[in-house]
Amino acid sequence: MDLLLVKRAQKGDADAFVRLMEKYKLSLYKIAKSYLKNEEDIADAMQDAILSAYEHIRELKQATYFKTWVTRILINRCCDLLKHQKRFIPTALEENQTASAPASDQAFYELLEELPADMRPIFLLYYGEGFRTREIAQILNLNENTVKSKLTRGRQKLKESICC
Repeated sequence: MDLLLVKRAQKGDADAFVRLMEKYKLSLYKIAKSYLKNEEDIADAMQDAILSAYEHIRELKQATYFKTWVTRILINRCCDLLKHQKRFIPTALEENQTASAPASDQAFYELLEELPADMRPIFLLYYGEGFRTREIAQILNLNENTVKSKLTRGRQKLKESICC
């Protein structure tokens, strides 16, 4: 069904695109949250990514990779926002604003916080979103073996932090 919706969206069917975004919005939110802590920044990144995906959906070569493609767009938007934020010194108020995770995901996000920042998106994509290591490598522009080794090191780090 997703494949059919993607193909309809590529032909200009706005309703099909909206249905796709409704299906993936929670997944996209979780990915954005792994990069950004402020709810407003998360909403901005998601809005920019969705708009960009809508404008460029005809450029998607293989409809089966829609989720991977839109995830990559979102990650690029999150990275752009982070780069932009590094140029400004945050005020004390801004530093204390953090997004609260949905109650059902709280434990998962707490575990993610135990990991170095470069491992968090990999864990979220692998365990939270069900992407395979090859897909994660494509999304994050990494070597697949790098993804596998970061998963292994991250698992070990989490095991140590939970056990001790």
